[in-house]
Amino acid sequence: MTPKKDTTPTDSGYYGEFGGRFVPELLMPPVLELTRAAQEIVASKEFQDEFTAILRDYVGRPSALYHCPNISRELGLEFWLKREDLNHTGAHKINNTIGQALLTKKMGKPRIIAETGAGQHGVATATAAAMLGLECVVYMGEIDVERQAHNVRRMELLGATVVPAKNGTKTLKDAVNLALKDWIANQRTTHYCIGSVIGPHPFPELVRDFQAVIGLEAKEQFAARTMGRLPDAVVACVGGGSNAMGMFHAFVPETSVRLIGVEAAGTGEPGCYHSSSLSQGTPGVFQGTLTKLLQTEQGQIEPSHSVAPGLDYPGVGPEHAWLQATGRAEYYCLKDDRALNAFFVLCRKEGIIPALESSHAVGWVLDNADRLPKGGNVIVCLSGRGDKDMGIVEEVLAKDPSAYSDIYSAKYAVKGPKEGK
Repeated sequence: MTPKKDTTPTDSGYYGEFGGRFVPELLMPPVLELTRAAQEIVASKEFQDEFTAILRDYVGRPSALYHCPNISRELGLEFWLKREDLNHTGAHKINNTIGQALLTKKMGKPRIIAETGAGQHGVATATAAAMLGLECVVYMGEIDVERQAHNVRRMELLGATVVPAKNGTKTLKDAVNLALKDWIANQRTTHYCIGSVIGPHPFPELVRDFQAVIGLEAKEQFAARTMGRLPDAVVACVGGGSNAMGMFHAFVPETSVRLIGVEAAGTGEPGCYHSSSLSQGTPGVFQGTLTKLLQTEQGQIEPSHSVAPGLDYPGVGPEHAWLQATGRAEYYCLKDDRALNAFFVLCRKEGIIPALESSHAVGWVLDNADRLPKGGNVIVCLSGRGDKDMGIVEEVLAKDPSAYSDIYSAKYAVKGPKEGK
């Protein structure tokens, strides 16, 4: 199947061969209701005006487009950051949850549910629900509840009820199952707020459109700073893919702009767990959509891994799979240690503490400047701030204190363009 035009999916939600609705019969009524609401309510001027006002006055948009002078000088290109870390709650997640919570209210439903692994989507959903006066329930795996105790306390402080999934692997996959059961049982009163560009149609398109503000702002801000020019490349990390799709969307028609997504390669050892669904996955159905995912030959979901909890996910949004299949976007992998290197480089050279997820995108540019135009302009989506990752970083340092003790050493210095290129 072919999309109607550019990035608009077919009526049943397909981007090329990817997407669609693969849900039990009991879930079709709320999915179809949401499709109608997206077409009628979200598209209305009244909704868009209110959404834009909340993003401006509550979230703090537009977020800054920052030129990094020190890294630019070392790389030999102009290195820019789209600062989603400056948003209220510290990440791009809030754009989407504000949109879905506002839609929930307009649909006349008093309750919103979500599932979360690392906790950031749960915090963003709880925040939006509190601001808009909705009851909020967040499902988490029992193991994740323990690992993300700080975020659990934040959600509870915001008025959300956090329900641990105690069966199975006690992680995100089991939290999703609990959320789906809740949605089936309470579909008249409840909206299921999915946190990425994944899930049955219309979720991938709906979430992308709520996140598209990232790329629209970046495009306008960059043009204003460069007398109407376009960047040479935009780069973003990819787990489920929402910050990347938000960044890419405005640039998809601009074929002179390279779209570069960076997946997590884990430790990089042979046979290691990773989160490279696009680079090493195969097509299959995952969480209600046909996309690329990590699976065995028998179709069982394989474990994923990344030092960045937000990238630790075995699937990816179907529109990313389509952009890869058509060649419009490029996808590469970066190992944990190179992402950590980028984390330290951005801290020490620009005074910005990035999320480990975003550090993958930064790290790819640091390590591959010779594959980008000398003197060119590259915008990286800094999807979130790194305060949440301090425990992980301290744990890594405790295991190998010498590995990152000096980012200015030859081993971990910023890699610029190769000589002669």
